[in-house]
Amino acid sequence: MNLSTLWAVLYFVWIVLEVYVGVATRRRKSQAKVQDRGTQLLLWVTIVLSLTACGFLRHWHLAPMHVSDDWLKPASIAVLAAGLAVRIVAIVTLGRAFSANVATHADQQLQRSGLYSVVRHPSYLGMEIIFLALGLHTGDWACLAVDLIPPTLAVLYRISVEEEALRALFGAEYEQYCRTTKRLVPGIY
Repeated sequence: MNLSTLWAVLYFVWIVLEVYVGVATRRRKSQAKVQDRGTQLLLWVTIVLSLTACGFLRHWHLAPMHVSDDWLKPASIAVLAAGLAVRIVAIVTLGRAFSANVATHADQQLQRSGLYSVVRHPSYLGMEIIFLALGLHTGDWACLAVDLIPPTLAVLYRISVEEEALRALFGAEYEQYCRTTKRLVPGIY
């Protein structure tokens, strides 16, 4: 399998994963306390617009990275695979508690093991790593910025909404968790 095919396969896996997660794990008001405030739609729209804009921009080579494809393409594939792995492990770890929209339920437990012992939002960390891979794969700094910055702003807004819901559900237990675990980037933020 050549690098282009491997990239296409991983990209397709990511798209299928996101569609599946968005449809299969969405909670309704009858199932949980939905507190999404439109963040799921905002995130999807932002990602689609960013990827579309980058699709147009990449052909103009506005700010080429001047890095050999011999290095950049394999690196972007490795980063994409790592992002997928982090996102999938985070989702599987939460199991039935994971939902595409921000929703909580009374019998929900606070997850603090696995990747959740490293950061509070590992599924979003995986998503951020994927955005980085998509931007790197283009070989253009402008595309990297378009693929990374708008979706990251949407993710950060969603995290704030989600953390508000988790604080309301878990109270002091969540506050303690916040004091001992970074939000998105291990050891930094």
